[in-house]
Amino acid sequence: MSRRLSLAVAAAIATPLLLAGCGSSGSDSGSSGTTSSAATSSVNGSITVFAAASLTGSFTEIGKQFEAAHPGTKVTFNFGPSSGLATSINQGAPADVFASASAKNMDQIVSAGNAADPKTFANNVMEIAIPPKNPGKVTGVNDLAKSSVKVALCQSQVPCGTVAAKVFSNAGITVKPVTEEVDVKGVLTKVVSGDVDAGMVYVTDVLSAGDTVKGVEIPENVNASTSYPIATVKASKNAATASAFVAYVLSSDGEAVLQKAGFAKP
Repeated sequence: MSRRLSLAVAAAIATPLLLAGCGSSGSDSGSSGTTSSAATSSVNGSITVFAAASLTGSFTEIGKQFEAAHPGTKVTFNFGPSSGLATSINQGAPADVFASASAKNMDQIVSAGNAADPKTFANNVMEIAIPPKNPGKVTGVNDLAKSSVKVALCQSQVPCGTVAAKVFSNAGITVKPVTEEVDVKGVLTKVVSGDVDAGMVYVTDVLSAGDTVKGVEIPENVNASTSYPIATVKASKNAATASAFVAYVLSSDGEAVLQKAGFAKP
């Protein structure tokens, strides 16, 4: 009887201890779930992304995917020349994310203390866009130096203008454009409309234009590239969602969209 009593007492003591242990485990699990849920729920609301004009197609698609992955979010884009966008941000324009077509323009807002820790997410190279019937008979970059060929370029302070100048320097030619546009989409529009015989754009712009233009490749030893950095803006009023968008651009999903558009990995 004494041994049975001892076993009964031991069981009685052990049972509540086991129950207490289970209760503690359940509490920890619930806390972890709550923390995870809170992190997810913080990604909501609207953000405004300032992005280079050459990112129009790919970022529009990435924005749609991001909104689908994060219900309750809304991404609004302001596409334009990187130099102008950087100036606007430094002057206080309400932006949450900045994606530039050059490190130089990103450095402008980093130096001003308006962004930090930019990440490079893509590279791009130049290509000559011509109308489908090629009225200027352009077959290579040297043809752009001919006075008979009407050429559209980006303005010199814009990344696509800066990169085009490097190409011409590498080729040892001087090109006198009939028009200088504020961004690469402006150059492409001039080619599509037939106002010019050729325009210096990015390879991604030729791809996005479909059958409305043809592309003339530039030899690798002459061509020049530009890198695309992205960063959250320090003055963002929705930092969690802005950071999540940057992370999405850098993710494999974002990379897939960019590569489909013709961008190269950094």
